[in-house]
Amino acid sequence: MLVTTLLLALGATSVLAGPVTRSTYAVKGSHPVPRGWRATERAPKDHKMELRIGLTQGDFKGLEKHLFEASNPRHTKYGNHLSADDVHHFIKPSEEASSAVHEWLYGNGILAEEIEYTPAKDWIKVNLPVSAVENLLETEYHTYVSEDGRTAVRTPEWSLPRHLHEHISTIQPTNSFFGPRAQARMEKRKTEVLMDTEDLAEYIPPPPDAATVAEVCNTTWVTPTCLRTLYGSIDYTPQSLDKNTVAMNNFLGEVSLRSDTKLYLENFRPEALGAENEYDIISINGGTTAQTLNATQLEEGTGIEGNLDDQTIIGVSWPTPLEVFSTGGSPPFMPDITTPENTNEPYLVWLEYVLSLPDPLPSVISTSYDDDEQTVPKDYAIQVCNTLAQLGARGVSVLFASGDAGVGGSGECYSNDGRNASTFLPNFPSSCPYITSVGGTYKFNPEVPVFRNRTTGLYTAGGGVSYYFDTPDYQVDALKSYFAETGVVEQYAGLFNPGGRAYPDLSGQSLNFTIFWNGTLRPVSGTSASTPAVSGILALVNDALIAAGKPTLGFLNPWLYGGGYEAFNDVTTGSNYGCDTEGFPAVAGYDIATGWGTPNFKQILALHGVDVAGPGGPWGSWE
Repeated sequence: MLVTTLLLALGATSVLAGPVTRSTYAVKGSHPVPRGWRATERAPKDHKMELRIGLTQGDFKGLEKHLFEASNPRHTKYGNHLSADDVHHFIKPSEEASSAVHEWLYGNGILAEEIEYTPAKDWIKVNLPVSAVENLLETEYHTYVSEDGRTAVRTPEWSLPRHLHEHISTIQPTNSFFGPRAQARMEKRKTEVLMDTEDLAEYIPPPPDAATVAEVCNTTWVTPTCLRTLYGSIDYTPQSLDKNTVAMNNFLGEVSLRSDTKLYLENFRPEALGAENEYDIISINGGTTAQTLNATQLEEGTGIEGNLDDQTIIGVSWPTPLEVFSTGGSPPFMPDITTPENTNEPYLVWLEYVLSLPDPLPSVISTSYDDDEQTVPKDYAIQVCNTLAQLGARGVSVLFASGDAGVGGSGECYSNDGRNASTFLPNFPSSCPYITSVGGTYKFNPEVPVFRNRTTGLYTAGGGVSYYFDTPDYQVDALKSYFAETGVVEQYAGLFNPGGRAYPDLSGQSLNFTIFWNGTLRPVSGTSASTPAVSGILALVNDALIAAGKPTLGFLNPWLYGGGYEAFNDVTTGSNYGCDTEGFPAVAGYDIATGWGTPNFKQILALHGVDVAGPGGPWGSWE
């Protein structure tokens, strides 16, 4: 949520009286147009753009230092999450940066009352026609069309006055073609997909009391009872309902349909029936809250992703309160070449909103969307990643799906830098070191990296190494051991960056989740299944921590890599195929196929000194 400020302190209530000398411009941002997009014609001069200007944050290093300390259980600041005001203090741009940027804007005819800001004033938003933006950035915008028919107004290169280069980190939309992809994949089955709920018992019999994993789990239909049994939360009752929430994101017009959630609960968690009407759907930037699908939406499968996420989270973590953020990214009209989409950057729009909310924020936020890292300009990726760090600093566990194409899918594994070199294709935001990336497994005894062959639709859980972000300190030792054991640096020389941030960090079941969509039972797969499942488990962990008078988990990774992995079920065989290779193998300990493995609810709590397993819980504690 951006707020308008009139900058009275700067005496700027209108355009500056006199002209400002135009400083020497130099290229600030340049990024290749992604494969599959082509320019068609110059953008209409009067096309309005919502320009977002990212200012250099005042003391991000200080924020990062606190984030890592507060996330390290062996540090005295562990669990010392920051307030919104504390975070703003770290990232507020310097007076020098703010003054220089505003002078530039005013000198280009932009009124102070036309400018909006994030609470920390590290992002500026202004609505301008293309002609004004072209003058501001000394560039030319074109209308681009993708192979699948999407349109966007973009420029591959833009410039700034030289003296502003140190004060502005990024400006968008310019050269970013970032388009997050939903990860849910509906299985194409002729009989089971169309089954009536009356036939459900034939496929999914009710579980016996005190059932074992073998009695409630099968690879054809994964239910919440299976997940709760497999990950150890089946006998836990949440206690901190007024102090703990879990949230999820819908982008790209996705919806969560209450009528389908009701069917899901009737069949899989009848004690939770009514929860379908209890969660809030929060519309951001025109995000849809509609509960009825039209013919086009039914044909496109709208709501499969949204239903998968909300049904899985409620199925695992009920009665923990759920919030659904629905973020719009384009206006409600059918675009053509002369009326292109006003494609906003949905992650940034969502981040601006959620960071403007008062404390406390949801303790866990689940996001099942990603895109190839190379479609995102590095400067923009860094600014978004740094903004995600603010959530972690405020005590939020931020989880993103690792993707569904292994190390890069099949074919098209080429760099986008003009060289067309063969390369693995890491995903963003999974490559951001300030979030937790969730991979996928299947089978149960043991779990292995998920894999489904091309015959039924290739799916293998995403895992890779960033070209943009260096290996974070918390991950150095784990990667050193992994590379030494597997020899993948030599095996895949030139295909990935061994000095980058690796992902996923952990994993969860991700094949054949049972959901209801359009009134019928559907099996759905993807790391967009594992991400809400793990989010639900972690929300229950936070519930128990709060009940015990302890801080919530917050940013997971320093804890996870620093010893928290002891509470995870190690996955030691299999790999994440892709780019016509076997990808990265799973091994004992950390690996780039499944991270540290899958969560064990009671063991995570035991490591935090909370025993929900009875007297003398079975695991050790850091305390």
